[in-house]
Order: sequence, then structure tokens, then C-alpha cells
Amino acid sequence: MLSWLAPLVVLGIVVFVHEFGHFLAAKAFGVYAPRFSLGWGKPLLKWRRKGSETEYVISMLPIGGYVRMASKNDETSSMLEGGNETLKESAELDPNWDPEAMVPHGPKPVPADRWFESKPTYARVVILLAGVTMNAILTICVATSIFAVYGRRDVPTVIDTLVAGKPAQLAGLQRGDSVMAIDGAPVRTWTELVARVGADTGQASRFDVARGTQRLSFSIRPEVVNLTDPITGKVRHVGKIGAGSLGPDNIGNRAVRIPMSFGDAFQSGWYATWAMGRSVLDVLGGLFRGTVSVKTLGGPIAIARTSVQAAKTGLESLFTLIAFLSINLAVLNLLPVPILDGGQVLITVAEGVKGSAFSDRTRENFMRVGLVAIGALFLVVMFNDLKGLVTSIFS
Repeated sequence: MLSWLAPLVVLGIVVFVHEFGHFLAAKAFGVYAPRFSLGWGKPLLKWRRKGSETEYVISMLPIGGYVRMASKNDETSSMLEGGNETLKESAELDPNWDPEAMVPHGPKPVPADRWFESKPTYARVVILLAGVTMNAILTICVATSIFAVYGRRDVPTVIDTLVAGKPAQLAGLQRGDSVMAIDGAPVRTWTELVARVGADTGQASRFDVARGTQRLSFSIRPEVVNLTDPITGKVRHVGKIGAGSLGPDNIGNRAVRIPMSFGDAFQSGWYATWAMGRSVLDVLGGLFRGTVSVKTLGGPIAIARTSVQAAKTGLESLFTLIAFLSINLAVLNLLPVPILDGGQVLITVAEGVKGSAFSDRTRENFMRVGLVAIGALFLVVMFNDLKGLVTSIFS
């Protein structure tokens, strides 16, 4: 059950928030939105409350979604988020036909002032950017919640490496020792340890250390080194003892959790969101420069497998994955590809500068370029997914 429920939850939340952003913005500017779909393809479940303008749909392919908006060019412009539904024109074709509703739910025409193209340029740009904005907000909220609930993850004060001839090794510290206190003041994390040692300007301090069941004390005089700030050029005197912490590969379950206030959690969530966004940009930059292989890209199957593993690990891992996928979707949708939000924004701004809309033929060509680009990317990630899946099965 977990193998299909976890991916649906992860993708469903990320996609729903993105499309809900477009939907809210469209409604706020008075754009007629007859359909809100979670998923692509054939509808599995759909409903429309009497008197409501919008039909809500859950479709067959749970890897995306779309908000259909009224458009003068229904064949192309209404496909801003992925779909163009067949219009129903009579009760004989649609049992849910509403004689008081607008097309496609009824016979009434859509007023010209409710078309997407009828709105000013700034309004259309806001509608197009609302999805990625909501994904960024979701990432900040999820990351903040993780820090608020689980606290800040830090490295324990376990010594993993010693530099020969430096104070720690000369004093008798060994690999695996845990520093419990310095001059009687407890230290819980490696960050605290570095801060205490770094602030020392050469005075000997008493290090209380746990070595197995033993409790030992060592007198260590940090070595003072000069560090130059690369920005200000100022020189700082910092204490060093020549000891290294556990790395990410061998920290295991020994990580220390530091409780955080909501303010600190929000600040950390904000910085974590920016860090994840930068990592996505770094990968994209690496792809263009040729330093990152397309073989590293993953698609729906990779996301599904990762979602299952994250769910098995715990809620923290699952929500971390949701945050990461959400900011991924935000950044990738800003790419200047015609079918994506970023490409649509460029076209909209270009039309605003031009003073008139592009011709149907030009917009259709833009869409074709976008579809080819997205199609090529989809083939690459699906090939990588299937290759990884086959390898995992037969290895």
C-alpha cells in the first residue's frame, strides 16, 4: 500500500498547491476558470457544485495538473496548464448540463472581459507566477515546520579525525572520544565545540571527554591561527586543536537535535528554501555546461521510489522530500520554455511590449517548441527511470 500511497501523497500535495496558486490568482482577477484538474488525461472523478463556475476533476495520470482558463484562442492559450476539454453543447451529450451556466457547462457565452487575454499584462504575469509562488511558500512552510518540530540537526562532539602533531593528538585525545565539556561548561554539538575552541586565544583549557565507559580530562592549549576574511580583508585570531568531526556518511543516528523557537525555525526554513533552490540551479547550470550528466536526472518512477523510501524512514524524511520537490517544481517552471510558466511569462511580457498579441500561428509554433523540449526531457528521465528500475530488479 505504501508503494503507491506515498508517491500519490507527495506528488498530489506539490501539484495541488501549484495549481491552486494559478486558480486563486485567476479568480482574483476575474478570469473564468471552468476546470481545476489534479492529474492529466481521462477524468476518473469529477464534480461541480450547483451554481459553481468550476468543475473539479481527479484525472488518470497523477503526475501533473492544470487549471483551464477561458481564452480567445481556446486550442492553444487555454492549455496554459495542460489541457483542453471537449465542449459539451447539449444535455444529450452531458447529463450535468446546466442551462444557466457558461460554456462548457452550459449554453451561455463567456463574457469577453473574463478571458485571460482581456486582462492587463501585470495581471496575466501574476496569474502565471502564482503557481511557483505557492510552491515556494509551501517549501518555506514545510521546512519551517520541520525545524520547529524536530529542531536543528547538528553533529555530535565525537572526534573522528586527528591531525598529527596538533594539540588534540599531542594531548592524548583519540578517535571516537566524545567531548562533554570545556572548563566545566557542557558542549552538546560540534558547532558549540568549534565556537568555544575558536574563541580561545591560546589559553589552556580542560576538556572533559567520554571514552567508552571512562570519563577523562585533558589539558589542551589551542593553536592560534590567523584567518583572513575574504570579503572585508580583516584578520581574525582563531583557536584550533586539530580535530575533525564525524562526516555525513558515518554520523548515522548519532545526530544531535537542538530545539528551536518559531522565529529561529522560520529563519532556518527560509534559508533552507533558498539553499534548495540554489542546488536546483546548480544542477541546471551543470547540465548546460556539461559538468552534470543527464543520466543523473530522474522522473516519475524515481520520485515514486524516493517517496516510498522517505515514508519508510519517517515523516521528517517524507516532508523534506515534499519541500525539495516543491522548490524543484517552482524553479523548473520558471525556465524560459514556452509551455512552462517562465516561457508563458516571457511571451506575455513580449506581447505587452509589442502592444498586440502574437498571431495564432506564432503562438502555436511557440507551443510546439515547448512541447518538443518537454517531450525530449520526459523521454530522457523515463529512460533513466526504467534503466534504474530494471537494474534494481536484476541486481
